Amino acid sequence: MFEYEKIKNIIFKLDPETAHHIVECSLRAADMLPVLFNPFIEKNFVDDERLGQNILGKTFYNPIGLAAGFDKNGTMIRPMLALGFGFTEIGTVTPRPQSGNPKPRLFRYPQFESIQNAMGFNNDGMYKVQQRLKKRFPFVTPVGVNIGKNKITPEKEALNDYEQLIKGFKELCDYMVINISSPNTPGLRDLQNEEFINALFNMAKDITDTPILLKIAPDMEKSQAIDLTSMAVEAGADGIIATNTTVDYSLLPDSKDFGGISGKVLKEKSFEIFQAIAKELFGKTVLISVGGIDSAEEAYKRLKAGASAVQIYSALIFKGPGLVKEINEGLLKLMEKEGYTHISEVIGSDLKSSANQSSHTSL
Repeated sequence: MFEYEKIKNIIFKLDPETAHHIVECSLRAADMLPVLFNPFIEKNFVDDERLGQNILGKTFYNPIGLAAGFDKNGTMIRPMLALGFGFTEIGTVTPRPQSGNPKPRLFRYPQFESIQNAMGFNNDGMYKVQQRLKKRFPFVTPVGVNIGKNKITPEKEALNDYEQLIKGFKELCDYMVINISSPNTPGLRDLQNEEFINALFNMAKDITDTPILLKIAPDMEKSQAIDLTSMAVEAGADGIIATNTTVDYSLLPDSKDFGGISGKVLKEKSFEIFQAIAKELFGKTVLISVGGIDSAEEAYKRLKAGASAVQIYSALIFKGPGLVKEINEGLLKLMEKEGYTHISEVIGSDLKSSANQSSHTSL
C-alpha cells in the first residue's frame, strides 16, 4: 500500500482517462510475459477453500469481483487474476462500437475517495469483444459480460439490441448482466419498468440458459426497488446486482451536474437499497452487492446482509492493487473471529439471525 501511494501521486497528476489507459496498457504488456506475471498471481490471489463457492453453476474461488466499467472491452481478463479477483465483469458492451460522451467525462475526488463518470458506454462493440473472448474462453475464474443498448437505438427498439447481445455472448461467458441502470445513456433508466423487464427476460430465456442478472440503480424508493427486482426474478432473472452509480449529486461536494457517482460517498445509499432487496429476495436468487465497498469489513457486512459475492471498482483506484488480497485475507480473519468455518455460513447470517429471533418471539 505504501508503494502504491507513491505511484498514485504520479498517476493522479494525469487526466483520469489517460491514467486508466496507461494502466490498461501496462497490464496488457505484463500479461505477455508470464515469467514476470505469474508471480503476481501467486502473491495476490487468495485461494483458500473457506472462501470458495458454487455460484451460478460456476466455481468462485473467492467472493471479490471486479465491477463492470474498468475492463470495458475484455482486454484485462487475465491481469485481474494477478490482482486477486475471484471473478471479473467486463463491459458495458453494446452491439455496435461507440465512442461515448464528449470529454472530459471522468473526474476524481480523492478527498472523498469517489469518482464521477459520464463515459456513455464507450466500447469496441460486440464483434471485437467476441473475438477477444473466443481466445480466452473457458476462463480460469468466472467472467461476466455487462450488456447495454447503443445510444442511437430508440427506446422502442432497445429489446432488439439486448437480443443481439445475448445471442452474441451466450457461449462466450459465464454470466451476463442486463444494464438498464446507467445514467449516462439518455432514456436508459426508463427501461427499468415491468413491461420491458418481463419482455426482456422472457426473450432471454428462449435464447439461452446462460445465467442472466439484472443490475439496478440506487436512485429509486426501496419499495420500487423491491417490486422491480422481485418481478425480474419472477420473469426469469438469475440474480440481482445492486447497485449502479448514483445521480444524487448532493452526496459529493462540488460534483458535476451530470454523470454517475461511485466510490465511498455511495456506500450507505447502495447498502440501504441492497439490504431492502435482500430482505425480500435472499434465498430466492443470487444477490451481488456493489457500491462503495473498500474494505474487508464492508465486504463482510454486505455478505452478512445476503450477498453471495461483492464487486469493487473505485476503491481499487484509491487503495491500489493489493486491495483484493487485503479484503480476502481480512474476510478470513473476521470469519475466524466469529467462529465461521466457511463463507457460506456468513452469507445472509444477519437475515437468518433476525428470522430466528422473530421465530422465538412468536413462540
